[in-house]
Amino acid sequence: MPISSRLRTFLALSVAVFALAACGDKSPPAASFVNTDVTGLAYGKGFELTDHTGQKRTLADFKGKAVVVFFGFMHCPDVCPTTMMEMSNVMKVLGPDADRVQVLFITLDPARDTADLLSQYVTAFDPRFLGLLGTQEEIDLTAKEFKVFHEKVAGKEPGSYTIDHTAGSYVFDPEGRIRLFIRHGQGVDAILHDLKILLSGR
Repeated sequence: MPISSRLRTFLALSVAVFALAACGDKSPPAASFVNTDVTGLAYGKGFELTDHTGQKRTLADFKGKAVVVFFGFMHCPDVCPTTMMEMSNVMKVLGPDADRVQVLFITLDPARDTADLLSQYVTAFDPRFLGLLGTQEEIDLTAKEFKVFHEKVAGKEPGSYTIDHTAGSYVFDPEGRIRLFIRHGQGVDAILHDLKILLSGR
């Protein structure tokens, strides 16, 4: 008994759907980050600042690397040094893959954090780390682009001050796309987990 054209069409579609489902089963699972996935956000598109060696820098300079961007200041007593130490330990555990990661420390206090002092500060944690600075206006514009809060708070001594600021880091993948927000105090393992995903191309 001949098969009707309608039945032939149904069978052909069934085979096609089954084939697509089989292909889908073989595809890699979607990236599952420990930290906050901010893929696709419209902000954090970039910056143009000067590094501690005097070289102008933009995000495009680091294409091919995962880039960790942290805003802070050298007189910070707790969040900033612990974040930098945490990233230093991450780099040590990554081994050779650490050369595919660039950590950038953007100072929120260019009046006190000079290029010379910034150079000593960031490289004490890892010689590959870069400190970025600019005029206060340039820093404010960059912080605004990244939605980073910062505000001067008067200290106990005349003329002294500290800076309240967003305690977290943004991470870009090797293609230059913003992907993660790392909350302060996540620990080395959580950061390693997410960086390895980005370095794998996912």
